[in-house]
Amino acid sequence: MLPPVASRFVAGESAAAVLEHARRENDRGVGVICNHLGEHYHERAPADADTVAYERLIRDIGASELRACVSVKPSQLGLSVDESVFRENLARVVAAGAEHGVFVWVDMEDHTTVDATLDTFEEYARGPRGAVHHGTSERRGREQGGMGLCLQSNLRRTADDLRRLADCPGKVRLVKGAYDPPAEVAYTEKSQVNEAYREDLEYMFREFDDGIAVGSHDPAMLTRAADLHADYGTPYEVQMLMGVRERAQNDLARTCDVWQYAPYGTSWPAYFRRRLLERKENALFALRAIASG
Repeated sequence: MLPPVASRFVAGESAAAVLEHARRENDRGVGVICNHLGEHYHERAPADADTVAYERLIRDIGASELRACVSVKPSQLGLSVDESVFRENLARVVAAGAEHGVFVWVDMEDHTTVDATLDTFEEYARGPRGAVHHGTSERRGREQGGMGLCLQSNLRRTADDLRRLADCPGKVRLVKGAYDPPAEVAYTEKSQVNEAYREDLEYMFREFDDGIAVGSHDPAMLTRAADLHADYGTPYEVQMLMGVRERAQNDLARTCDVWQYAPYGTSWPAYFRRRLLERKENALFALRAIASG
């Protein structure tokens, strides 16, 4: 059972729980990106099992009126087993999304997985399975299914990867990067990462037609995105994590498209620990919750 202290960051242990969470967030004007927790599988069986879980979740979302989609991790679908396993399982998830009109995001993991993830995404997004094309509206794109990919601005290669994807159907979620890559492939100073993020955002607003997701809790970057939208008119959405700046999510939803990344599943302990280690405020929240009861 999910303890109350973890419920700020995790929607629950079951698909029913994350769908109920999506209903509540939808009432506040926020869409929900559902992530079934699990990653770094080195055997095929759990990767295949999570693929089936995503197919079922997509079917349930498609049968509902929810403003919801899914996000998968490559190592969860078998990339750590073999690239062919990942490609096969992602094809199944994307096919389910296309059948039921549910958008599929592909998360980006550590720097060693970028090439395989990017190659597979681009193949499927440019192929017949990729239903969303730049220039479609956000609402229509979600209803028709389609694909999106996460890129990390702390990686030195990301500017080139964005140029590669500028005309690719689908969407790109830009984040600063949560992993700790070596200096030869990444910017390691906070100021460098922030500058790279600003430059990447500007490129996307200038060159992308309709495929920008600003994955950030940083008020400065959200303001920058709003300014760039005013300059270029490019549609965009904001994506934030469940449990982080939720009041800001609700406020932003009054003026722009906001989506919340909401994890669920029985593998929540590792994710919960990661959230606590990320920010002092998160750890203080947990301590207060434990002390009060």
